[in-house]
Amino acid sequence: MTASKSSRARAARAQRAQGARTGNAPAARADRNGTAVKAGTAVKAGTAVKADPAVKAGTAVKADPAVKADSEVKAGSTPRTMTARGVGDRSGSRRPAGERELAAEAPVTGTVPLWLQLVTFALSLAGLGVSIYLTIAHFTESALLGCSESGLVNCTKVTTSPQSYVFGIPVAVLGLVFYLFMAAIMSPWAWRWARREVYLIRLAATVAGIGFVLYLLYAELFLIGSICLYCTSVHAITFALFGLTVFAAAAWGIPKGQHG
Repeated sequence: MTASKSSRARAARAQRAQGARTGNAPAARADRNGTAVKAGTAVKAGTAVKADPAVKAGTAVKADPAVKADSEVKAGSTPRTMTARGVGDRSGSRRPAGERELAAEAPVTGTVPLWLQLVTFALSLAGLGVSIYLTIAHFTESALLGCSESGLVNCTKVTTSPQSYVFGIPVAVLGLVFYLFMAAIMSPWAWRWARREVYLIRLAATVAGIGFVLYLLYAELFLIGSICLYCTSVHAITFALFGLTVFAAAAWGIPKGQHG
């Protein structure tokens, strides 16, 4: 009886030793939470371990399909924290590929809204129309419609004064050329042409227009002593274009120069 028990005990110990070498030890071990886990079963970090999972010895446990692990946890290895690809760790976050593509395609400057494009274009066309009419009236020497010829408002006195010429060129012609250019550069097509040179030329043109308007106002008020309603309307349009252009540059920026 004793010899039989002793032989069975030796056989059991040999079986356990062989199972330990092959990774199939039948004995169960408890994790920190007290849950029974079979030896050789891979444990995924951060997930609850079910009791007695059927896992074949020596096979790798696949990670959650929603998160790809950096490395597979093989059966019998010590569990470790797995970092998902594309997910930032404490050392620095990494944005997903979709966000990186959007950031790369983002424009350098914001697009000026359509309402501002249309308003500046309409103002330029209005200034061009008044300039055409003043040019025709100048060369035909006809009176301007609806404009008084006496008192402070005296269009004829203004348009026939020596100050109506600059360097021998009629002011009406200069206004016509200026607004032909402004109608082109203030068009929606020119606004959408996001080149730094176009934005700078637009700003420079409006600044030059304001400087010329200030001179004409000085001449009307202090040298001629009268004002012209048509000229005043062109001055007001120039001020409006200057304000809108500066506002667009401040609110939506100026494109950077293209290199290479």
